[in-house]
Amino acid sequence: MLWKTPMLGILIILIGLAATLYFIQRQLIYFPTQQDLHQAELQAKQLGLEPWLREGQFIGWKSRYPDGNATGSVLVLHGNAGTAIHRTYFRDLFQSAVLNARFDVYLLEYPGFGPRPGSPSEASLLQAADEAITQLQQDSHKPVLLVGESLGTVVAAIAGSRKPEAVQGMLLVTPFPNLPVLAKQHYPWVPAWFLRDRFRADEALAAFPGPVAFLVAGQDTIAPPGLGLAFYDGYPGIKRLWVEANAGHNTLDYSPHRAVWREILAFLTRPANQSDH
Repeated sequence: MLWKTPMLGILIILIGLAATLYFIQRQLIYFPTQQDLHQAELQAKQLGLEPWLREGQFIGWKSRYPDGNATGSVLVLHGNAGTAIHRTYFRDLFQSAVLNARFDVYLLEYPGFGPRPGSPSEASLLQAADEAITQLQQDSHKPVLLVGESLGTVVAAIAGSRKPEAVQGMLLVTPFPNLPVLAKQHYPWVPAWFLRDRFRADEALAAFPGPVAFLVAGQDTIAPPGLGLAFYDGYPGIKRLWVEANAGHNTLDYSPHRAVWREILAFLTRPANQSDH
C-alpha cells in the first residue's frame, strides 16, 4: 500500500494549488493600471477633464458640456485595461457637435484602478456604479445614458437594471453576457462554480425596461462576437444590434462622423412610447 503515500502527496499539492488559484483569481481577472492622483490630475487637466468627487473622495473624471447647458448625462463604465482617463474618446464622441447632442460626460473609475483606492471585485465595481448613478440622479436630475465597454458592459447591465428609474438607456460595446461564459472561452478547464465573481448581466438585464444598444466587433478575440450576439438574442427588451464586421476588441472607430453613432444615439434617446425589437 506504499503507493497511497505519493498519491496522497500529489492530492494535497493539487488541493493546495486549487485553493491558491481560488483566492488569487481576481489578480488573473482584473488588470488595473494604477496612478498617483496628483499626476493623474495633471494629465486630466491637459485633456480637459475635471476630477469627479463623491463626498470629497475621487471617483472618476467629468467633462461638462462646453456651454454648460447639457440636457443629459453619459456615464462611461470602462473596460478591464488602463484607466478611466484613457477613455476620452467617449467624451469626444458624445460631446461632438456633429451628433447634435448636449451631454455632460462622466468617466467612472473602478476601485483599484487609476488613482482610486480599493481593489476590484464584482461587489466593489457594482457598488461604485450604483453610487455613481445615484449621485448623477440626485445632482443633475437629467436623463442618464450608461455606456459600458467590455467588462463595463456587465457592470452597466446589472447596475442599470437596479436603477431603471434613473437610466434612460444603455449602450453595450463589445459585450458578453456573464463572466463564466467569457472565462470558458479563455480558460476552458476552469469550471464555472470556481469563479468568485459571476457578473450575471444576462439575468439582470431582463428586468430593464429601457432601450439597449448592442455594438459587437466581428473580429473580437477578447469578447468573441458570438457571446455578444447570444447576449443580444437572449435579451427580451427593447433592443437594436450593430455589428462592426472588421473591427477587433480595441479597434472600433469612434469618429462622430460615422452614421452608426447617430443611429445609436437616436435609438437610445427616442420617446419611450416607440418600440423596437
